[in-house]
Amino acid sequence: MKDQAYWIKKLDLKKHPEGGYFRRTYQSNLDLEKNMLPASFAGSRSITAIYYLLSGDEISAIHRLHSDEMWHFYYGDTLTLHIIDLQSNYFQIKLGQNSENNEFFQTVVKAGWWFGATINNPFSYALVGCTVTLGFDFQDFEMGKREDLLKRYPQHSKIIEILTNQEKKNI
Repeated sequence: MKDQAYWIKKLDLKKHPEGGYFRRTYQSNLDLEKNMLPASFAGSRSITAIYYLLSGDEISAIHRLHSDEMWHFYYGDTLTLHIIDLQSNYFQIKLGQNSENNEFFQTVVKAGWWFGATINNPFSYALVGCTVTLGFDFQDFEMGKREDLLKRYPQHSKIIEILTNQEKKNI
């Protein structure tokens, strides 16, 4: 199996503020103008896609977007998405290649859901892709603040503490 350094160099990935590495690979020329979008969007948007690599010793910190985000598994070990939906339910979705272990090649994280990710094997990584349906803009990205999330979702304190910590801990 190719290591993460290979993919970071081969795909020209850069550090992402939420953790891991990324590179935008696509942005549609078809823009949806601001007047066609919900009020939460500051300007026009177009569909975007990225490569995203997360290593086993990192987390994708908990955050949310204004748009739906489709995740696609490409290579490496299982990646677990940790999600808190709009009804305050916590659940996990595993991306990987072992369907017998309830792993999926793709999934969608809905707009407004809080989510982060971890790799099950601390000595490995996952290479995935993410496609944002109304287009990604950092104006639409909100990083979760531990204190605020713990007040709002005390029943999910364990995963919130993990996904708001720069050092990954066992789940």
